[in-house]
Amino acid sequence: MKLLSYQPKRSVGPPRVGFMLGEQVVDLQQAWCYWRRSRHENEWAAAAESFFPSDPSRFYKGGDDIIRQAQEAAAYAETIPVQDICFDRDDVRLLTPVPEPSKIICIGKNYADHAAEMKSDLPDYPVLFAKFANSLIGPEDAIEKSSETNQLDYEVELTAVVGKEASHVKRANARDYIAGYTIGNDISARDLQMRTPEWLQGKTIDRSTPVGPWVVTSDELGDPGNIMVRSSVNKDVRQSSSTDKLIFDVPYLMEFISELITLNPGDLIMTGTPKGVGMGMDPPKFLNDGDIVTMDIENIGTLENKVTDK
Repeated sequence: MKLLSYQPKRSVGPPRVGFMLGEQVVDLQQAWCYWRRSRHENEWAAAAESFFPSDPSRFYKGGDDIIRQAQEAAAYAETIPVQDICFDRDDVRLLTPVPEPSKIICIGKNYADHAAEMKSDLPDYPVLFAKFANSLIGPEDAIEKSSETNQLDYEVELTAVVGKEASHVKRANARDYIAGYTIGNDISARDLQMRTPEWLQGKTIDRSTPVGPWVVTSDELGDPGNIMVRSSVNKDVRQSSSTDKLIFDVPYLMEFISELITLNPGDLIMTGTPKGVGMGMDPPKFLNDGDIVTMDIENIGTLENKVTDK
């Protein structure tokens, strides 16, 4: 299932949760109402916002029970006419699928070849740093290049979406706590990042971090430990690797992080990037106004954004 956040282009309204059905976007709350009515649960459908919120921020906070209901509603929608609750893809604007996570936890130097190109030793433990929700943009938004940086860089990253509260999770059970996966572009202002030992200032600039285009639920993605990740700038392929080269895989990261920090539904874990970033090239190649940055992850899709000067 591909969960997304959308707004119809022809009407003004708040973001809503939807899902992809073929090439169309279906409103998920309305599909849920159809499903409830098919079970003769009209009282649930009449109070849908209380039980199954349409707002993307509230939706993910409902945890794995909401995801389960969403999957059942989507499966039902595939069996009935849904023309009155769906849109052609060109008639909606896709937004960042998880707009207000309580935490965005990122992993640095999690591919050996990337650590090498950055002239860093391999880490003994996952290198954790944070982004904040102010940095997030959607799949149709522009990456805003701050005038404070001349070294804007790209990083393709498999990004896990937490599905339920996770504390002291064991590696063997870690995947039970993940709702799904999306694509993250860990945009980094290298000159700001490297001017102090702590990276935060170069990692969470306003409206700089694309995430999307949707969240693929765990059951549909397959094995997150063996999928292709790739990035390109203006159609020039820069990164091409596989998550089987992660130093610390997703289950290990869930165990490690949840031993330290309680993870909440809707939190994001950006798992690291492989070799091929702009700073690692000789000479370095950073992003400029007008560049088109494309991220591809197998079984998820494509995330493409234009860079614009702020």
